Amino acid sequence: MQRIAVVTGASSGIGAATARRLAGEGFHVVAAARRADRLDALVKEIGPHATAVACDVTSDESVAGLVAAVAGLGLPLAVLVNNAGGARGVDPVEDGSVDDWQWMFDVNVLGTLRVTKALLPALEASGAGTIVTMGSTAAFTPYEGGGGYVAAKHAQTALVGTLRLELAGRPVRVVEIDPGMVRTDEFALNRFDGDADKAAAVYAGVKEPLVADDIADIVAFAATRPQHVNIDRLVVRPIAQAAQHKVHREL
Repeated sequence: MQRIAVVTGASSGIGAATARRLAGEGFHVVAAARRADRLDALVKEIGPHATAVACDVTSDESVAGLVAAVAGLGLPLAVLVNNAGGARGVDPVEDGSVDDWQWMFDVNVLGTLRVTKALLPALEASGAGTIVTMGSTAAFTPYEGGGGYVAAKHAQTALVGTLRLELAGRPVRVVEIDPGMVRTDEFALNRFDGDADKAAAVYAGVKEPLVADDIADIVAFAATRPQHVNIDRLVVRPIAQAAQHKVHREL
């Protein structure tokens, strides 16, 4: 029987790439995100083994709709990819925007909590569930100008680690993937409020930053290991990025 994989934040970037890749691995992919038009285009591209569900992970009502859509497919839920998230702003802490911090916590932390809680019963009922949460190297290394995002990702990784402990002995794996520098169409652009020049400067001189397909490949690898194999945490950076603060640039 075909199994379901739910991917949040699936309208672009890593989420869209992951939806395509998991469909290629034989899952029926439920692609969830706020932008229904983009989801519809993605599902049309993937074909019959994908379903679009408009979902805002900051809304209980919206997440309940996602749960209902998954249940309506009549297939076991095997994989949840908590990918919805993002960064806003590069303010120092002393000038930090409370609104930006609030949004980052709502999406990265509480969104992960809300979707995980809602879908955990179905994941457990499948007898072989996997929760993959998209973290960041910001989850363990602070950097200047990143206070809000760093704090949110630290909180998210604490959530994931706690969940793994609490689910010990139950048939659900808990995986965390922490990418470093990944060049996508929107992440840096959203962080800099649409300033394309500032977004491009993040990757200036980096010969080969990671791309969304690189991360999707890793998600698929983790999700398709034998069920007794749990990849607790996988850190992945481009070879040019030796650490959060050390990036080789050819300028």
